[in-house]
Amino acid sequence: MQVLFQMEINKDDSMEAVELFCKHFKVSRKLRPFLLKLVQGVKQYQAEIDGLIDGFSDKWKISRMCGVDRNLLRLAVYELLYCDDIPAKVTINEAIEIAKRFGTENSGAFINGILDSIRISLKEEKARDENRVYE
Repeated sequence: MQVLFQMEINKDDSMEAVELFCKHFKVSRKLRPFLLKLVQGVKQYQAEIDGLIDGFSDKWKISRMCGVDRNLLRLAVYELLYCDDIPAKVTINEAIEIAKRFGTENSGAFINGILDSIRISLKEEKARDENRVYE
């Protein structure tokens, strides 16, 4: 989340910005591949992710959200959509905890509401797709 936030604030989506972040905050070499996967994935699918967040955030456009919430939602939605090896509940719980730490006093509940709605929708969509296969 911090990398995405920094990239947005500095208006720098380059991999050099990610490397600078890793160097400055001493991100271990073991964690870097996972970090790069998440950052590159969010950036690659950002339009789709932002559209999904906008669709599930009642009366809140993504552009009006605080930067922490916006980037945390982007990261979590990427995980929900593209990281099948991470259980949805783990993604949501982690996002809530990070929101409580770095966001506003309402961030945890806000993040939880949006992510849980997206999780339910994705689960229903997957069930419909599986039913089509068996028809």
